[in-house]
Amino acid sequence: MKKQFLFMVAILVTGVLSAQKINWMSMNEALEAQKENPKKIFMDVYTDWCGPCKILDRKTFQNEDVAKYVNKHYYAVKFNAEGTEKITYQDFTYTNPNYKEGKRGRNSQHLFANALKVRAYPTMVFFDEKGKKLPAITGYHTPEQLEIYLKMIASDDYKELTTQKAWKEYQENFEGTFN
Repeated sequence: MKKQFLFMVAILVTGVLSAQKINWMSMNEALEAQKENPKKIFMDVYTDWCGPCKILDRKTFQNEDVAKYVNKHYYAVKFNAEGTEKITYQDFTYTNPNYKEGKRGRNSQHLFANALKVRAYPTMVFFDEKGKKLPAITGYHTPEQLEIYLKMIASDDYKELTTQKAWKEYQENFEGTFN
């Protein structure tokens, strides 16, 4: 009986350890990492009270294809848009001076989220290899829906998509591989 229990624990531990996870970091860490190894940044802007943010975490960011792709092509940043983290971006330090400790539900928006023009949660913001802000997408996306954006930004295809027609054609010709 004891051997069966230990065997089951070993299987569970192996399954948990082999599951792919996104290597989240802070924005400051990502910007610092870019100095050593230039790579785009993928930022998940969330709040603690946001239901779709929790679903995005649970269903999309836990997906093995998403995690593997994000880890390979991006520095992944998790940013609480109502948190207290100090972020130094383009020679300015952003804070949340109106944050109220212990407040339940919505709190004040972090100045960095405001500077990024985040108006809804979740929002996923992309930055190029030099830290310049690129397009953002808003709302919950399944792994299959997020795939086109991750690949379009990573490959720099977005630079060629300057019209609605070009974007529509890109979508029609895109062949996803995420499950």
